[in-house]
Amino acid sequence: MNFKFSNHALGEMQRRKIPISFVEAVLENPQQTLQQDEEIAIYQSQLDFGIGKLYLLRVFVNIMVNPAVVVTVYRTSQIQKYWRNL
Repeated sequence: MNFKFSNHALGEMQRRKIPISFVEAVLENPQQTLQQDEEIAIYQSQLDFGIGKLYLLRVFVNIMVNPAVVVTVYRTSQIQKYWRNL
């Protein structure tokens, strides 16, 4: 699937210091994909950001447009809150 980034997502990645390579890796091979609603899919993976601690990187994608648009991105240490045992 092809993706493009919204201006908001690019700004959040810069503000939160999330490398685009990490986001692209999650988009290409997510550990989990959840459906927020019929428009938004959440791609997420547990990653080490280089400080010896795992974070959950969550990428919200509008899948109803072509190419799909990355709407926002964030990382969280609250893995248990968002991780689903499928």
